Amino acid sequence: MYDFDEIIDRRHTNAMNTDGFRDYIFHADESMVFPYKDEEFIRMWVADMEFATPDVVIDGIRERLDKRIFGYTRVFEKSYFDAFAAWCRRRYGWEFGREELVMSNGVIPALFELVEYICAPDEKVLFLTPSYAYFKYAADHSAREYVCSDLVNTDGYYSIDWDDFERRCADEKTRLFIHCNPHNPSGRVWSPEELARLADILERHDLWVISDEIHCDLLRRGLVHTPLGKVMPDYGKLVTCMAPSKTFNMAGLMLSNILIRDEGLRRTWLERHYNFDNPLSIAGAQAAYEKGEPWLTEMQAYLDANFAFAGEYLAGHLPRAKYRVSEATYLAWVALGEYFAPDEDLPMFFAYRAGVLLEGGNMFVQNSDCFIRLNLACPRAVLEEGLRRICVAVNTKHTEPYRGEN
Repeated sequence: MYDFDEIIDRRHTNAMNTDGFRDYIFHADESMVFPYKDEEFIRMWVADMEFATPDVVIDGIRERLDKRIFGYTRVFEKSYFDAFAAWCRRRYGWEFGREELVMSNGVIPALFELVEYICAPDEKVLFLTPSYAYFKYAADHSAREYVCSDLVNTDGYYSIDWDDFERRCADEKTRLFIHCNPHNPSGRVWSPEELARLADILERHDLWVISDEIHCDLLRRGLVHTPLGKVMPDYGKLVTCMAPSKTFNMAGLMLSNILIRDEGLRRTWLERHYNFDNPLSIAGAQAAYEKGEPWLTEMQAYLDANFAFAGEYLAGHLPRAKYRVSEATYLAWVALGEYFAPDEDLPMFFAYRAGVLLEGGNMFVQNSDCFIRLNLACPRAVLEEGLRRICVAVNTKHTEPYRGEN
C-alpha cells in the first residue's frame, strides 16, 4: 500500500540532512569541499527517515491549515491526550494520568531543561555508554559533571555492567540517571528483567531518572517495548520522554510528550518552560496516533528487510565487519575495528572516499572506537548504493590518500 522505494527529493527544504551536515558532522562551513557534489552524497547519518511522511499526518496538517488561521497554541483539548494515551495503552499496556503530560519542542530541549531543574551545580548526571551525545551535551549545557558506565559488548550484543553501574549510582553526588530505552546507538531493547534490576538499583539509591523512549515504536517485528514507567509504577522521580518524530518521520515538527510524575518538578517545568506549541505539529501528531498504525506496520516490515539486506551485503563484501541486527531503531551499529585504527576519523574517510555521510563512534561519547552508525530508513536502492560505496572504500583504503591522511 505504501511505496517505501520512492526516492524523495529533499533539496531546497532547509533540511539538516542535506544542508547541515558540514556543521553537524565536521564542525565546518560551506568552504569545506569534497570530491562529491552535495547532491551526490548518500546520506546515512542523521536520524530521520528518507521515506515520505505518512499521508495521515499530511492530511491532519492539511485539515488544520484549512482553518486558515493559526494563533499562539498549546495542547488544550483532551483529544490529543486521549490519542496518545490510547496509543500507549494499546501498544505497551501502560497508563498514566493526564496531569503528568507536558509538551516540549523536542526530547533534546527537554533534557537540557530537566538536567538544570533536577541537579544542583555540584551534582552528577549518569548514563550508559556508548551514548547518544546529547545526554552529555545536556550535562555540559548546565555545567553539570557527567559520569559514564560502559556497556559490555559481547559479539555486538550489549549488556549492563551491573557492578559498575551500581557503584556509580552509589556515589552521593550522582543525582540523575538518563536512560535510553531502547538504546541508541546499540539498538538494544531492554528486557523486563533488565529493567526491573535497573529499577531496583535506582530506587535503592533514590536517583532521579529520565527515560528517553523516543525509539520505542521502532522495534523489529515480534519484539515488545516495555516502558520504564510500567516497571516503576509508583516511583515519583521518573520522567518519561516519547515523541511521534522518529516513529512517523515527523522530525522538524518539534513536538514531544514529556511525562513528569513529580508535582514539584512539573510545577517548575510549567513555571520556567516556554509553553507554546506549533498548531500544525499538534494536528499531525494527533492524526499519527489515531490513524498511523497501518503505515507503521508496513514500514517496520520494510525496515526489517533493510536490516537483513545490510547484514547479507556486509557479510559478502566486508566480512571482518561486526554487524548484528539491531533489536530497535532504524540505526545499524557496525564495528570496523578490523579495518581502522581507533584514532582514524571515520566520518571524514567515508565522506571523502565514498561520498557517504554517516556518524562515527567518536560522536557517541566513549566505548565506541571504530564504530559507524548507519541510518537504514531509506529506499533499498539507496541502501545498496551506500553499502557498495562503503565496502569499496574500505577494501581499497590504502590505495590512495584522502583528506586528513599524509
